[in-house]
Amino acid sequence: MLTKPPQNSPPLNYLNKNANTLPQRVFPMKKTKRIAIIDRSLCTNKKCGYVCMNVCPGVKMGDETIKVGEDGFPVISEILCTGCGICPKKCPVKCIKIINLAQETGTLLHQYGVNSFRLYNLPLPQKGVTGLIGKNGIGKSTALKILSGSITPNFGNYKEKGKTLLPSSLGIALKNFLSSPSKSISYKPQNVDKIPDTIKGKVKPLLKKVDERGAFEEAVKKFSLSEVLEKDVSTLSGGELQRVAIAAACLRDADVYYFDEPASYLDIEQRLACALALKELSEKKQVMVVEHDLAVLDYLSDYVYVFFGEENAYGVVSGAKNARSGINEYLQGYLKDENLRFRETEINFSQTSEGERKSRTKLSYPAFSKKFPGFSFSSEEGEIREGEIIGIAGKNAIGKTLFVKMLAGVEKADNGASLPKITLSYKPQYIKAGGNDTVGEFFSSRKLNSAFFEEAKRRLGIAPLLERKIVHLSGGELQRVAITFCLSQEADLYLLDEPSAFLDVEQRLHFSHLLRSLVENSSSSAFVIDHDVVLLDSISSRLMVFEGESSVRGHAPAPKKKKEGMNSFLRSMNVTMRRDKDTGRPRINKPDSVMDRKQKEKGEYYNYKEEE
Repeated sequence: MLTKPPQNSPPLNYLNKNANTLPQRVFPMKKTKRIAIIDRSLCTNKKCGYVCMNVCPGVKMGDETIKVGEDGFPVISEILCTGCGICPKKCPVKCIKIINLAQETGTLLHQYGVNSFRLYNLPLPQKGVTGLIGKNGIGKSTALKILSGSITPNFGNYKEKGKTLLPSSLGIALKNFLSSPSKSISYKPQNVDKIPDTIKGKVKPLLKKVDERGAFEEAVKKFSLSEVLEKDVSTLSGGELQRVAIAAACLRDADVYYFDEPASYLDIEQRLACALALKELSEKKQVMVVEHDLAVLDYLSDYVYVFFGEENAYGVVSGAKNARSGINEYLQGYLKDENLRFRETEINFSQTSEGERKSRTKLSYPAFSKKFPGFSFSSEEGEIREGEIIGIAGKNAIGKTLFVKMLAGVEKADNGASLPKITLSYKPQYIKAGGNDTVGEFFSSRKLNSAFFEEAKRRLGIAPLLERKIVHLSGGELQRVAITFCLSQEADLYLLDEPSAFLDVEQRLHFSHLLRSLVENSSSSAFVIDHDVVLLDSISSRLMVFEGESSVRGHAPAPKKKKEGMNSFLRSMNVTMRRDKDTGRPRINKPDSVMDRKQKEKGEYYNYKEEE
């Protein structure tokens, strides 16, 4: 959860010029600057009569602090703006952000347009796997697009089209990288669900076509693709599309490989298999990965770049750091080499983990059974206690979602079993954005717990979305709205299917805090399906580990003590985990490492103690 920084932490936004730095340091002290952002998807321009211009003190004094652009939208001069904060407060649709920076944040690499998002500095591929960590909307995908050549950096000169001269302020390493002959690249995009819109045909010939390394058979085995080779791309599930996209990227013969959120849609077993494949690829090639699953990112990466800034306004890239230090500095909100604090709060993990509760039984549920053509499912009867969260783990396609749907009454069990009459709140795995309502209209038409809604709205960043139409939300924005709605309803039992999907690290931990706070301060309970081990560890009182064979059969045992459940689950994958000594976060042990061998000898595949 989020806590205040330690008393001896360096002050906020203080930069020590004498701090020890890496060769790629790009944080020179410069004059004060501010950034002005206008969200044009919300701005109504002339319909509101240009309220921002009418209330601006600079405009009233005769300056062109805000003027109307050629396209009818207001344009804010970042040079003339004094940062008074009046126009963001008075804007009727809250589409303006004015951000005062204590110092320049490095080299401006790219700006999308006037009063638009900009990215400072650029991560560079290192030997092995380079990980990028940071919250959503601060430039990680933009950085990958620049590195992969799909965006040409304009260094803030957004009015000029085509290549721009490299500024003299660029560091030597960055200048050499951008001016050197182009390296061959392979790029796995973030939104794999869009692939069927542009790529048609069956999986096997498509993979054969991109196989430049003669590794087709090896890729099929590594990514478990044998059952999808004869399928058409348009019929693939999200997890299947992800594995096909990763395999296709790996099959190309390139110098540098870029993977944007490869763990999305994958179960824990598939994530680890993917991580192993990328680690192996990095022995001969350079690999860069954007990932929000902390355990996977840590396991994968040799080096890490930290991204910080303000969502949809600006992003700043740190220097390169070793993986463990970089992830820990991100969680602590303080960059040691740059001597820069970028977050007022520190993200901490409970050193003891959420444990089993001894409260009275809230609900007993029956055994379920269900058969489909080619797939059968069964579950044991069980019970959930007041104030308890039961985590659900297991491979894809073995009935986890089906089990929760039967609890919710969305699916009927073949044996006629059902829950007693209770109030339920259910967030499904796949969220459909229908209708023409704005987010604010959607919430105002529902009966919600107003106090909890305000807390969820603050922690999950819902306020900036209230004027947006639901159909225009991104996957991550839609997920946050769905979670807020689910948790803000009064219910005896909360059912959440893969709430971490599309959320960044901070949003996942905010969700964890919200859910724990909700069930602990009421007599309610919750079931949560997820593939993020760090999230399951932080919220679960007990664990259900589903068994079976994907797309053939699935079985749900009764809930177990979490340590017992995690041990059996990790044993089945031959993986061990321990806790980081500084942050308490769960970490995956490298195969055949000292800790890995030690824990396996003891039978402690999930070690709750800090690493030695």
